[in-house]
Amino acid sequence: MCHIMCHIGNMPSVNIRQLRDTRRLKAWLRAGNTVELRERNRVIARIVPEKQHEERPVKYPDFAARRQKIFGDRVLSIVDDLIRDRGRY
Repeated sequence: MCHIMCHIGNMPSVNIRQLRDTRRLKAWLRAGNTVELRERNRVIARIVPEKQHEERPVKYPDFAARRQKIFGDRVLSIVDDLIRDRGRY
């Protein structure tokens, strides 16, 4: 029981009316704290911060190598094909 009381005592908490002060709430959440939402000293919800994901650089495939493998040294005249097909639709 002591463990629960110590944990609750250290956790930031707000009541419904204090939710209007979003600066303090955002500061706690950015710091990684879980915030308790209380109504008449009863916990009715816990607001848990989103886990921060590490930004990894996106690794794209080598499209030039794929094109070379599929088409070889052929030159594709896409513009000519579009102009030729334009009248078809």
